[in-house]
Amino acid sequence: MVPSFAAMTGRRLSLKRAIAGLAILVAVAYVGAIAWLVTNETRLVFQAVTTLGDRRPSAPFDRVDAASEDGTLRAWVLPAATPEAPWVLFLHGNDSNIASRMNLLHVDRLRALGLNVLAPEYRGFGGLGGTPSEDGLAEDARHAYDFLRNVKGVHPRQIVIYGWSLGSAVAVTLASRVDEGAVVLEGAPASVVAIGEQRYPMFPVRWIIRNPFESILRVRAIGSPMLFLHSPEDIVIPIAEGRRLFDAAASPKEFVEVSGGHVYASEKDPNFFPAIRTFLRGQHLLP
Repeated sequence: MVPSFAAMTGRRLSLKRAIAGLAILVAVAYVGAIAWLVTNETRLVFQAVTTLGDRRPSAPFDRVDAASEDGTLRAWVLPAATPEAPWVLFLHGNDSNIASRMNLLHVDRLRALGLNVLAPEYRGFGGLGGTPSEDGLAEDARHAYDFLRNVKGVHPRQIVIYGWSLGSAVAVTLASRVDEGAVVLEGAPASVVAIGEQRYPMFPVRWIIRNPFESILRVRAIGSPMLFLHSPEDIVIPIAEGRRLFDAAASPKEFVEVSGGHVYASEKDPNFFPAIRTFLRGQHLLP
């Protein structure tokens, strides 16, 4: 029996209504996903470890807690055997704080090279109040730099700015605004927003992100020698990101491939800290 015209028309209308309903559900889900990304951006970008924990650097060290009108500086201070040695301002990365094991390994090994070390904390990390943001972390790094200049009386030529992972984006921002003797970047992203676009290609990440950390737009303003350390096994920040940032930087600059991935290169690659020593010797910052 051939369906009537009315029955066929009813079926078509039902199908159109179903498709329209599905489209509405997809649109609502898409908008909801964007809203979730916007709401959770701080947690996704910064992954702050809020509890300081019990680990500490190797002795001797001091802990600085200095409040000012501009904010609070909390930092480890590790003096070198030679007080007049240069200072390294160490800016840590995500999913950690200044008391995390790998950050302590960095500061201890950097001091072992013969450097004084200042390792500041960020707002919202390690027991400090506040909410992390790109501008906020830039202010925290600047407070640490000003502490070296104004309290310790360190000449800019004697300051090495070191950034690891997200801390490298903070380091690029700081170094583009101040004077320093050298910059060391480990596992550095050229642009956090670009990485976000790679991870969430179906969403307009560039239009909604509040903390883009586009180091590639700032790195050219750095006038001091730069050392880039990056592992080909890095799955957190692909080495192509580090190469892209390196290509955008002005000379003099050096790119060193290390092994061990994003987290453990400093611990597993025996050439990691010797490469830093060689670079700093080339800048007459180490004997």
